[in-house]
Amino acid sequence: MPDATQWDQIEQVGDCCSRVFAHLACLAAQGELIHQDDTSVRIVTLSKENQQIRAQAAAQGCSRAKERTGMCTTALVSRVGERSICLYDCGRSHAGENLAALFAHREADQAPPIVMSDALSRNEVDEAMVIRCHCLAHGRRQCSDIAEGFPSECQVVLDALKQVFDHDEEAHDQQMRPPARLAYHQAYRQPLLDERKDWLAKQGEDRLVEPNSSLGQAIASMQKHWRTLTRFFSIPDAPLDNNVVERALKLFIRQRKNALCYKTEYSAYLASVLTSLIAPCVYAGVNAVESLVARQEHRAEVFADPAAWLPWTYAASRASP
Repeated sequence: MPDATQWDQIEQVGDCCSRVFAHLACLAAQGELIHQDDTSVRIVTLSKENQQIRAQAAAQGCSRAKERTGMCTTALVSRVGERSICLYDCGRSHAGENLAALFAHREADQAPPIVMSDALSRNEVDEAMVIRCHCLAHGRRQCSDIAEGFPSECQVVLDALKQVFDHDEEAHDQQMRPPARLAYHQAYRQPLLDERKDWLAKQGEDRLVEPNSSLGQAIASMQKHWRTLTRFFSIPDAPLDNNVVERALKLFIRQRKNALCYKTEYSAYLASVLTSLIAPCVYAGVNAVESLVARQEHRAEVFADPAAWLPWTYAASRASP
């Protein structure tokens, strides 16, 4: 099939699904738990813009361009009740900016959501609006990556974190409700991590670790973010890691490996729309292809009532006379 014909077909599907995507975004904005993260993306028109920006900066004698040249795909996985909604956005905006844009649709009377991310500044929003959690798996990785150079010191931290993750897995296997899970962590793992927190402080206070070494920097990072890394000791439903959104990003990473790039921002937008409608089908246990076909077959109904054509509602709507 010619590439132009493929594009025409994709554009028709994307146009039909855009209203459903907008409705999903409004629903996702009401989520009580939101995971966020970025991965890189290639958009040809933006790459050409970057060349012009760098040429202008060089002509002005600047070592770096003042305008942003980065491109990324953001994934936001929002849990709304028993549903999980996964939204994607490709372009120059990063995860923090995309989350802030999503919050524009959040109802004013909603309680602050739990937001899980890594500790990069580009994930930040107005932090007074959220309960920020940072990924403990990223914190663990800072030690595991340097364990060969500092085996004994890193093992102290890694052993403690292993027990925490094992304990959380046990709580999940036992299908504990959030309050029971919180009490379980507080009773069995909080004392252990409190000891490790004191141990981390002692390394710096007693000059047992060179502050500028990789170990010193890892310790400083964990101390700086200790409160957000250990939210699961104070917030009943706080997650330990950001694995949910990292798995969601694999859909776009697979596309990037197969297709290499998008030609324009518009084509990247359509990819975001379609992938945002495909991903929730996995969580809802429905056939993604059937849902896309059904929306095309009932285009007028989709535009009239997009809420009836969500991944978990389209089947009933299609069956209605």
